[in-house]
Amino acid sequence: MVTRFLTEVPVDIDRDTARLRAAEELSGEGYQAARPSWLTEAFNWVVEKLLGFLEKVNSAVPGGIFAVLLLVLVLIVLVVVIRLKSGPLATSAKSGRAVFAGQRKASGEHRKAAEEAASRGDFDDAVRERFRAVVRSLEERALLDEKSGRTADEAAIEAGRLLPDVAASLRAGARLFDDVHYGGIPATEAGYRSLSELDESCRRARPVALAAG
Repeated sequence: MVTRFLTEVPVDIDRDTARLRAAEELSGEGYQAARPSWLTEAFNWVVEKLLGFLEKVNSAVPGGIFAVLLLVLVLIVLVVVIRLKSGPLATSAKSGRAVFAGQRKASGEHRKAAEEAASRGDFDDAVRERFRAVVRSLEERALLDEKSGRTADEAAIEAGRLLPDVAASLRAGARLFDDVHYGGIPATEAGYRSLSELDESCRRARPVALAAG
């Protein structure tokens, strides 16, 4: 009885001893195995912060989180459009539709190549070479600078400012060139003849700056 009584009497230990024993208990294999990994703790922390942020946004912004997601989506679309219009993507797309793919020839050489292609019924090549003859002739007259990578539309717009009498025909010729050369639309004899007429009209036209003087 005495022994049993002594073992049941609670042992009063001081605070430092209790802290030490608690630390020893927590450092045991059982507690360490049950403790979540640092990766789990980090994930839980991120989720907790994210949920808190979304809750604040949902209560502060009209329309809640869906309005924020819609706004982010619109901003992404705007960035993509701007990049396509003015960034490297636009430069790449533009250079891929240039009038001159390689070294420039004299306008007479392009003109001769066009006539030879037309004589054998190859109006696709005839259209390409005749429009190049038009652009090259404008460069030779210093109405266009020799800018690499210029598209047919750019050539038509720039030259049309100085030659307003043929501006509409230049734009039509640029569309025909793009349709045949890049769009894969078969050229016709009538289309080629229209470019031949454009070539002659541009050679006769006087720039507005010179006519005014």
